[in-house]
Amino acid sequence: MALASDQQEVNEKHHELVLSLPKESGLGAVPYLHLFQGFWCPSHCIQGVENFQKHFHAKDNDVFVASFPKSGTTWLKALTFAIVNLPSFSSFEHHPLLTSNPHELVSYPEFILSRDFHDQVLSLSNMSEPRLFSTHVPFSSLPESVTKSNCKIIYICRNPFDIFVSSWEFFTKLKLVSLPALTYEEAFEKYCNGIVGFGPWWSHMLGFWKESIATPNKVLFLKYEDLKEDTEFHVKRMVEFLGCTITQREESTEMVENIIKLCRFEKMKDLEVNKSGEIDKFTEKKNFFRKGKIGDWINYLSPSMIEKLSKITEEKLSGSGLSFKMH
Repeated sequence: MALASDQQEVNEKHHELVLSLPKESGLGAVPYLHLFQGFWCPSHCIQGVENFQKHFHAKDNDVFVASFPKSGTTWLKALTFAIVNLPSFSSFEHHPLLTSNPHELVSYPEFILSRDFHDQVLSLSNMSEPRLFSTHVPFSSLPESVTKSNCKIIYICRNPFDIFVSSWEFFTKLKLVSLPALTYEEAFEKYCNGIVGFGPWWSHMLGFWKESIATPNKVLFLKYEDLKEDTEFHVKRMVEFLGCTITQREESTEMVENIIKLCRFEKMKDLEVNKSGEIDKFTEKKNFFRKGKIGDWINYLSPSMIEKLSKITEEKLSGSGLSFKMH
């Protein structure tokens, strides 16, 4: 009974906290975003983020795939899973990625710790090592155990124009709540003001960018566009960053090529496991594989939208050294 009353107290405190936070409507199935710890957190993730910060114990050999939503997360999860698990699955003919969606293989602590967190904390601590996780949480809100340990973080970012279009296409397909939907123009305005899940997008990118410069052995910073344009070079960087043994072998180039083939967008999109079924009753798996193209935003944004977002991007990233090619 004590445990139940403790849980009730936690729930009440959480409810009070959520009510005290500024809120804005979000895209699609994200009913509300709350300004929490300086970023716009989806309402259903606040408890999970708090539990992640308080109860997650990082291990020095943990690996995190970090990203702003819709920046190439699914692809990076697949590539990182293949690299981290090379000793266990060196045969690419019977690989878990052929029968499971990358999101089923690499979980988000901030999502899974929002429910039954006592059980979840236990199951996370019992995972086989090295443990691989993913997160959308900004660097400044990651648990201290993650930022202070020797665990590795691979971060991927993407051209902010493509992020907006991909977010719009993805989140508006999720029909889990019956709220008045934002129009395309309203969603764009919010995005320009940084009001988007885990945003502002610029501070999310800059947090990991600055950390990758300060601690290059801890944070590897990738751009989706670079990964697409020279996949082999950047996968080799990932292998080296993670300290995997294939870099010492003669067959390292062949191994990297096999990883790239296994995780190719077209191949993953065509797998039966990614064509049907859902992830956590949240979205259909096929929604994670739309186009995967660079520069597709040109077909979706008006000249005035392009001009506005260009100015904001230039202003927000000014002086940081981080920039994006306009394709």
